[in-house]
Formats: sequence, structure tokens, C-alpha cells
Amino acid sequence: MREPIGSYPRVRVQGDGRQVVSQAGSVLLVETVRKTGLDRAISAALEPWRKPRAVHDPGKILLDLALAVAMGGDCLADIAMLRAEPAVFGPVASDPTVSRLVDTLAACGDKALRAIRAARSEVRERVWQLAGEMAPDAGGAVTVDLDGVLVIAHSDKEDAAPTWKKTYGHHPLTAFVDHGPGGTGEPVAALLRPGNAGSNTAADHITATRQALAQLPRKHRRGRQTLIRTDSAGGTHDFVAWLTQRGRWLSYSVGMVITDAIHQHVLKVPPSAWTPAVEADGEIRDGAWVAELTGNVLDGWPKGMRLIVRKERPHPGAQLRLTDADGMRLTCFATNTTGRAIAELELRHRLRARAEDRIRAARSTGLRHLPLHHTAQNQIWLEIVQIALDLLAWLPMLALTGKARLWEPRRLRLRLFTAAGQLVTTGRRRFLRIARHWPWTHEITDALERLALLPNPG
Repeated sequence: MREPIGSYPRVRVQGDGRQVVSQAGSVLLVETVRKTGLDRAISAALEPWRKPRAVHDPGKILLDLALAVAMGGDCLADIAMLRAEPAVFGPVASDPTVSRLVDTLAACGDKALRAIRAARSEVRERVWQLAGEMAPDAGGAVTVDLDGVLVIAHSDKEDAAPTWKKTYGHHPLTAFVDHGPGGTGEPVAALLRPGNAGSNTAADHITATRQALAQLPRKHRRGRQTLIRTDSAGGTHDFVAWLTQRGRWLSYSVGMVITDAIHQHVLKVPPSAWTPAVEADGEIRDGAWVAELTGNVLDGWPKGMRLIVRKERPHPGAQLRLTDADGMRLTCFATNTTGRAIAELELRHRLRARAEDRIRAARSTGLRHLPLHHTAQNQIWLEIVQIALDLLAWLPMLALTGKARLWEPRRLRLRLFTAAGQLVTTGRRRFLRIARHWPWTHEITDALERLALLPNPG
């Protein structure tokens, strides 16, 4: 009688393998860095922080950290993943050198942050030019979504405080460029704030928007072709007035709190004034209607503001709020866009929900917690996280096609970056051979071919 052998084959493991590269698929990130010129830009920006006779370039160290985060790392020590593969990532600094650089940049405060952000902005413009029709501004307009994120702190850190959800940690305010239904999104701002920071603080929204606009190509930093989209936290007088100041003239679509005055106006809207809401495919949204409010409810707000309200039957089990009416869930937003149907404007505002997908991707890419103690250090960490997210957005935009362009970071890591390879040297040239049986080897090799066809920077 044969004994059962179990569900999985039994193999003997030895720790003396040679010329084997783990995480070989991450060469896609390295090629993205090279083709976009991000390595040159970051190195030039951080040149003032390079000490005489230093072995490691500060820009390379910062990029190595970003690569480690993009591959799934969540602390400075995870740079060891790169240090173990010098054939792919080159020389990587030691942990003490990495920590000293972060401390040095944190001590310089805004000067270091401005240098890093200027380099990212320069590279972003080049990436959008390389992307062509796949760029987020291919249609002539750019949409920037602002949203807050709660980051839990499991130990006492500087500026950690109780949050409005009765947790403990920080409350950064982030901004992402929306790539639309055919892509992901790019981070363009991350303002680190204490955990007890207000959700609707106009000054913070203005600061985050300034940072976001500075990341865009110059032609998109003002004018109606740039749309700022927020939830009800952005529906404040000061923020809306700032967006529409003379010389700025930005478009906006901001959520509004249902006040008693708005509620009373909704009750007076005649049935004939309600228009069916629509879905992204143009079909009518079942059980939802929209209407535009006019009159004194707009008093005190900037000229040209339009107030649009939606009523919708709540899903089974949902609790109605005091601001709801006639068994319908009410939501409201304001915009200054004219010449478009209110149902279309309401759909555009509803698509702001894609920002939640961007936040989910950020949480899985270094934003689940802040690993350092001081606020200035964690602000540098946020810049590293943004560089990692930039790379994870630029790679699909420049090199992937079909459904692969929509893969979030976790799927990119599982299917592409974790692929193993063999390093072969022949004819004085080195080749990285990806495992033939890996289901997504063709996605890796095809993407590398597309990146190779792009012009080199400079």
C-alpha cells in the first residue's frame, strides 16, 4: 500500500544558489526610471546635499528607497531588497547611510522638499509628453482630486493625535491626478497634518492645491482646463473663493454640506425640475434624479457658482439622515462649469470616487503607517511614497496595455515584480532571463520592449 505524498511536491532546499535574481520583474521600474530621466533629475536636485568624497549619490539613495517602497517595502530597512541584487540595482547604500540622508533632508525642511518636488514636476511633464494620447491631459483638461487620509500610529510619534474616527495617528491631505477610466492616477501633493486636523480646513486645502498645481505642466497651473474636485470638506467659502480668484480661474467641483437653507430649497423644487441621473455608459441611473438650486441659497458665494443636488433611493438597510427628504438620500455639490447638462456634471462629480482607489493604492505603497518619529522625517517619507506611486502610475501609462494598465500596485507586484530570473553573462554582456513558465513573462518582456523604443532623456 502506497503512502500518501500530500498535496504539494516535496523539494529539498539549499541556500547556495548562484546567478539567480529574485524580484527580477522589478527591472521594469528601473527602466522606467531611466527612460523618464527621474534618476538624473533627482540627483541634480539633491546635489547640494552630497558631501565631498561621498561614495553614494543622495539622489540614488532616495530613488532606491522609492523603488523599495514601490516593490512593497514599508520602512527604510527594506532597501535591503535592492542591496541583495547589485546586478539589477547597482550599489546600494547601507542602512546607516540611508538614515543619515533622511535626517539631513528632514533638517533642511522646505528647502529639500522644494528641490525634490521641482525634480518630480520636471519629469512629470516629460512623461506626459512621452505618453501622448495616454497622458492624463490628452483631452486638454486635467482633473485633480483632493482627499484626506487617516494614517494610524501604533506608537507615540510627533504630531500623532486622536482622529475624528476615534483612532490615533495622522491626517494627511493628499491630491491625485485622475487618469480617467483607462488608467490609475498620480500623486501630486501630500500635506502631513496632525491627527486632529480639521477635515474642512480651507488653509490646508489651499496649501495642498498649490503643491498640486506646481506639479502640473505650466499650461495647466491656471485656467478652466484644470478641475479641482473634492468632497464636502472642500466646500468652504475661503477655498472656493481662492480657486476662482482673478488670474487663477480654476474650475471646481466641490461637495457641499446639506444645510437647513439648502434642505428647504430642495423641498420647494417642483417635480418637473428633476432630471434623471446618468451612468458612465450614458444609461439612466435607476432611482436617482438631479436638480439645480437657484436663488438666495447662493448668496455670499463667488459669482458663477452653480449648486446641484441629487436625490436617490437609499440601498436596502441604509439609514436615512436628518438632511434627507421624502425617503430619499440627498447629496449636493457646487461647480462653476457652464454649458453642460446638470446630469453630466453630477456624473463627473460622482466619479471623484476614483480617489478612494488611489488612496487604497497609497496605503499598500508605504502609507499604511509612518515609520519615523519626527514630523519632518515623515514628510520626507511622504515624498518617497509619492515617487514610488509616480513610478507605479508611469509604468502602466508608458509600457502596459489592455487590462494590465489598470492593475493596482498589489497586482503589479504579484504578477510582474515578483517574477524570478537568471543572470547570464555571455560575450561580455549580461542578460536577465525571466522564467519562461511564468504566466506574465510576455507582459514583462513586451513592456520592456516598449520602454526601449522611447527616446532617452537629454
